[in-house]
Amino acid sequence: MNRLFNPLADLVKSFEGQYAQITADRKAILEQLAAYVRQKATEQKPALLNFICTHNSRRSHLSQLWAQAAAHYYNVKNVQCYSGGTEATAFNPRAVKAMRQVGFQITGADSSANPKYEVRFADAAPAVIAFSKTYSDNFNPSSGFAAIMTCSHADENCPIVFGAEKRISLPFNDPKDFDGTDLESAKYHERVLEIGKEICFAFSII
Repeated sequence: MNRLFNPLADLVKSFEGQYAQITADRKAILEQLAAYVRQKATEQKPALLNFICTHNSRRSHLSQLWAQAAAHYYNVKNVQCYSGGTEATAFNPRAVKAMRQVGFQITGADSSANPKYEVRFADAAPAVIAFSKTYSDNFNPSSGFAAIMTCSHADENCPIVFGAEKRISLPFNDPKDFDGTDLESAKYHERVLEIGKEICFAFSII
């Protein structure tokens, strides 16, 4: 296993003790993701994973960053993770804060409406550039990728993801529902942990 920054490494170790708690139906979906990455390795091709939700502001970014970190941690080679939406908004600052709190190092925000961030999770891994974009943006792969749908709205309203060779429905509840409430911070943290645990499980079985 490759080293993550200490807070993240400790968190993934805690996830490993909780994999048995993931429900059978969720594991079946996560096994689809693992099988896709495994298949690409067999073909000696890169596994291009594009995590998609409506606004590319919360769940798709959380999933993308956890997937890239999990691939590094479990030494799964040649995995390139992306995210996108059916429309572009911004990487929500509440989600940025929640990821920082668990140990991701996120820098580079500017005052624009859609800032670009550099996200790091290990000394030995390159930074991930994170900003909101449509799934078909030039920054993302245009073909030969798996589309992982992280919200039910995008899954239902985007029946065709052009260029995708595999589509996986992996929806998570939206922490946005708690914006401006006393539960906001707790719910964002809860979603970061849930996504992290499930994505890490998928990479642990590759």
